[in-house]
Amino acid sequence: MSGQDFWWARDDLGFKSGRLTFAGQDVAALAQAIEGPVFLYSSRRAAANLTRVREALAQVGRPWKIYYAMKANRSEPLLKAMAGWGLCGIDVCSPGELDLALASGFSASAISFTGTGVSNRDLDRLLAHPDLTINCDTVGMIRRIGERVPGRAIGIRVNPGRGTGYGDNARLTYAGEAVTKFGIYREQLAEALVMARAHNLTIRTLHFHVGCGYLGAQLEAWEAAVATGLTFLDDLPDVTTVNVGGGLGLPHRAGDQPLDLGRWAAILARRLEGRDVTLAVEPGDYIVKDAGMLVLSVTDVELKRDALFAFVDGGFNLAPEPAYYDLPCEPVACVPRSLDPADWRPVTIAGNINEALDLWAERHPMPPLGEGDRIALLNAGGYSAAMSSNHCMRGGFTEILLDD
Repeated sequence: MSGQDFWWARDDLGFKSGRLTFAGQDVAALAQAIEGPVFLYSSRRAAANLTRVREALAQVGRPWKIYYAMKANRSEPLLKAMAGWGLCGIDVCSPGELDLALASGFSASAISFTGTGVSNRDLDRLLAHPDLTINCDTVGMIRRIGERVPGRAIGIRVNPGRGTGYGDNARLTYAGEAVTKFGIYREQLAEALVMARAHNLTIRTLHFHVGCGYLGAQLEAWEAAVATGLTFLDDLPDVTTVNVGGGLGLPHRAGDQPLDLGRWAAILARRLEGRDVTLAVEPGDYIVKDAGMLVLSVTDVELKRDALFAFVDGGFNLAPEPAYYDLPCEPVACVPRSLDPADWRPVTIAGNINEALDLWAERHPMPPLGEGDRIALLNAGGYSAAMSSNHCMRGGFTEILLDD
């Protein structure tokens, strides 16, 4: 097998002369100069991903805008780079994220807030920015905004009761058969409208986000959710923007096929035909997930009964998605002793957290490994560092933005 035959390989990621390279850099050499876990991010890959979404939206036939979902990755150098590109706005879900977005160079008019469990303390900070788009998640949030700033324009987040996510995983579905905390349901809409009118609030944005990580196999279900979400427009004559959220996925396993953005855009074109609205989307994962990796060092290699373990110096607290949502980070040896799969063995890669679920991969084919080797965990650019914790006081890591 050559260095470019792996399912995850691409022009900016693969083996050259037997060493893993990413964004034109030798990964092991970069990691060697850093003590402890290190996240590497490629600004060029993130920009390329963003450009693909822009090109797809250009085919929809409606005005459009992109808000990058900051909760996926809030690395300040990356955010500042994005603001400098001028290719997107940004979606935030807390006052802290709003402050960071502003400090990174995004104007309030380019920011959309979509949060849940929003306190009065939060509202006071948000409402200090009149140009900020605020999508209300509850009827109570509409009331509390109206009491503070009557006459303001707002958005409402609705729950269409239909959704989907990566692998049809219920934990990644934000709207479906199970009642979720997100958004205003159809049976609540009349109350929401009465509340908005009572405070002279104008509903300018219709927002719905129905799940995360969907690929081609989920597009039919996603279209059904979009169609249901758009029916709310019949009762919202003042809406000028429809925000269909994010959730665009990317491959995590060898059998996954990349999301067909052409088909995705065709669905939006079909469902928005005849609607005089601006389309908004909030990709996060799609922009940054495969633009990053987490590099860890092997601390021990040991056979325990019939299982060969490779222990590494970073655990699931640094990138919780594999443990929480079954969204794996593909492990790759940075300097493999062999690229021939005949020499590989099933290896369980274990982190350094005292929890049973702290396994990066179980019985995953890997080349021979030794103490001090570096392993790159791919697809760690989104919902990794941003979700990390200091569990067991092992939360330290370094972030490096490449090719900026």
